[in-house]
Amino acid sequence: MRLLVTGGAGFIGSQFVRHVLERYPDYRIINLDKLTYAGNRDNVRDVARHPRHRFVKGDICDRSLVRRLAARVDAIVNFAAETHVDRSITGPATFLQTDVIGTGVLLEAARRFRHARYLQISTDEVYGSIEQGRADETAPLRPGNPYSASKSGADLLVQAYGRTYGLPVLISRCCNNYGPYQHPEKLIPLCITNALEGLPLPLYGDGRYRRDWIYVLDHCRAIDAVLHHGTPGSVYNIGGGHELANVEIVRRIAAVLQVPASRIIFVADRPGHDRRYAVNDDKIRGLGYRPVASFGEGLAETIRWYQVHRAWWKKIRAGAFRRYYRQHYQASRGKRGAALGTKRTVVSARRRS
Repeated sequence: MRLLVTGGAGFIGSQFVRHVLERYPDYRIINLDKLTYAGNRDNVRDVARHPRHRFVKGDICDRSLVRRLAARVDAIVNFAAETHVDRSITGPATFLQTDVIGTGVLLEAARRFRHARYLQISTDEVYGSIEQGRADETAPLRPGNPYSASKSGADLLVQAYGRTYGLPVLISRCCNNYGPYQHPEKLIPLCITNALEGLPLPLYGDGRYRRDWIYVLDHCRAIDAVLHHGTPGSVYNIGGGHELANVEIVRRIAAVLQVPASRIIFVADRPGHDRRYAVNDDKIRGLGYRPVASFGEGLAETIRWYQVHRAWWKKIRAGAFRRYYRQHYQASRGKRGAALGTKRTVVSARRRS
């Protein structure tokens, strides 16, 4: 099979590219990535010269480019998206452009070339905050921020193309990922890298927001199952089976790296912060998929990776990342937060036990 993998230089996309090349010796991949701040050529450096992998720098909103590449493949797996909630709050336009318009461009190409599969990589955040129980695939979409709204719009567009044009579409909605190569703006790598640099470990609000977590390689296995065994027109939730409060995760990171609990601080909350995400994943388990990594094993491996690959994340944490960090974790919204670039612990006025 020939695959067009979009966003294949990002965190999850790069891991999926590697997974496919290792598991399917007759598959070929065209990897299309715009290389925005979260896309990184270093993420796929080890397969840069692989004979069955071709990297193309480009935008999924570029209709002519997408058409040329789509003509050469049998299926599309779309990871390309703007993904961070904080960034969507301060700059939603980019999310609408990439996540919705870009998805439409890909769907048009899939329709034109009658691809065997179109798989949209979505998120459990489209269901909004789930106070009790778990959302199954029939639950209404209730996005609570511009990021999840843009992903919801893309999901609805995918489903519409499936119903209107008979396109063999699939959607996967996964819980929170963690693992090697994740951008250090996200909770787990942010706290790991801060701990390694002797900095405070910041948490929004009271730190008790709950998420389900999955190791990224398990997510790739789940995507593989949906791509090859999913029923066209279907949605598949992907859970990790490890629901934890953010503060519990940060405490575990601190314990492994022998960081005193006093370095955990609480900063001003993000607007409209969803309290809890949780999905029912019985449907994908019917395809024979099960997550393998326990949270303890996955977290330990992730911490080891960031300890070994300091050059990778230090490069990212320079420049523009510092501006992002100051905006969200330092003296923003009248609160004091965690200073980047100094080992001085700054305790927030919102600190709680």
